[in-house]
Amino acid sequence: MPPKIPTLPQASDWRRVLETGMQFTELRRSQARAIVSDLVAQGHLARDQMTSAVDEVLEMSRRRSEELRRLVQNEVQRQLGSLGLATKADLVALERRLTRANRESKKAGAKKTEASKSKKSSSKKAAPKASPKAG
Repeated sequence: MPPKIPTLPQASDWRRVLETGMQFTELRRSQARAIVSDLVAQGHLARDQMTSAVDEVLEMSRRRSEELRRLVQNEVQRQLGSLGLATKADLVALERRLTRANRESKKAGAKKTEASKSKKSSSKKAAPKASPKAG
């Protein structure tokens, strides 16, 4: 089970506003410190809560960024699927099939070559018929 992340006090709407703005970017620690410092200055947080608040803001930002990335990735895959475009997995499977078919055709070609060589060598061993000479 993942470690429990400490939560910020739910006293005001600042958290909702912060989450809304963070949905689209992942914050750096310096940015999170600046946000938390502003909250402390406004009286929304106690100074002794700064470290845990910065960590929580960073974690919220990371989660939101990851959530947005997943959402976009799923939508792109859905749209590409509806267009009928080949996926990376489709191309890998096709490449495997072509490699296998190539390998098999080379083996079959080698067997045919061996068979034709043995036919030629057996026909060379047979004495050629003498053609009647006109004369």
